Amino acid sequence: MRALKVGLLVVGALVVVSLLTLRVTGLEPRYIDPSSEAFAESGRTAWPGLWLTGEVVREPVTNWDWVNEVNDPIRKNSIMLETRTRFGIPHSVTINPTARGDKLYIGGSEQDFRLQKEFPYSKAWWANIVRDPRVRIKIDGKIYEMTVALVADRAEVAQLIGRDPVTKVIGADGKEQITGVRHYWRVYQRNIPEYGDGSAVARSNGSI
Repeated sequence: MRALKVGLLVVGALVVVSLLTLRVTGLEPRYIDPSSEAFAESGRTAWPGLWLTGEVVREPVTNWDWVNEVNDPIRKNSIMLETRTRFGIPHSVTINPTARGDKLYIGGSEQDFRLQKEFPYSKAWWANIVRDPRVRIKIDGKIYEMTVALVADRAEVAQLIGRDPVTKVIGADGKEQITGVRHYWRVYQRNIPEYGDGSAVARSNGSI
């Protein structure tokens, strides 16, 4: 019994040290090109990361169009998003942004087996931001502290992306079937003197 306790203490200490190290060094999420066969074979997902590291931007951004021009040679027009889990350890993923002047959006799609789950529980980061809309985004090597709010109006999403966010086909039985749904969130800077801490957006989103 004593040996077991000592072993558990050693394992616990190693876990704590590892997490503290990763808190400093960061652990970025894996990237897989969404257009590749490897992405489809992986269930249209990739290994998540933990903390994102980089210089934190404290100045307000009034025009986000430059984000559309960021073309990381590895991640190909994508950015990294760090969400908060209920366990205190972050969950970070690679996503695609959409910028429209002073507005910045993030989004994702659910297809195949994910459609069988109730939104937002088909993806871990979706469930995380519904519970806590405070996130950190890494763009071009820099960290932006943000608050997100779901764009619930599908007509607004359709206007944003230029097509219906719901993809449908006619099945063999002649009935219409949904094959994909895209969801988007508006992203607001927080911890900026001009904007406050983002709590007003979070409250309006019903998340905190």
